[in-house]
Amino acid sequence: MLKLTDDGAKITLQGQPNNADNGMFWFGSALLIGAVAVAMAMSLLSERLAIGALALLIIGSFIFNKKRQQHKKAMSGMISSGTLWVRADELVHDNLGKREHIHLTDDDKVVLIGDGLQIVGSSEARKYHITGFESAQEAKVTKAILEGQALTKRHVNIKMSSD
Repeated sequence: MLKLTDDGAKITLQGQPNNADNGMFWFGSALLIGAVAVAMAMSLLSERLAIGALALLIIGSFIFNKKRQQHKKAMSGMISSGTLWVRADELVHDNLGKREHIHLTDDDKVVLIGDGLQIVGSSEARKYHITGFESAQEAKVTKAILEGQALTKRHVNIKMSSD
């Protein structure tokens, strides 16, 4: 839903919030089961086998941490739900009371991709991907405001139904 304000717009995104990856949950669960298995191996098996099991658990923990960091980095620029407060060269994302202020630099470009927006940095690397707009028109309005174009409330379509 789009509401024009004096210095920009307030947009409520209709997308689903980014959920945690289910694969990460299962990998973490397997790691926990592995820790229990290592504890049992240390008490039941010879020292060499117990040390080998412990080494496998350490390697598994290292891989899990790397994958979790990669996933967190990939999801950090994804915005699909919450409220956007849009002004020229600035965006504030309010999602469940958590606010993130995003300031665009002169090198940043705003690109329309279908019904969404993508903010790309100077090195052509994606900084943010915003989806969840009600229509492509909302995405176009957001792009126009971010680029500093002034919008007026003069052109309003009013539809009346006759009984």
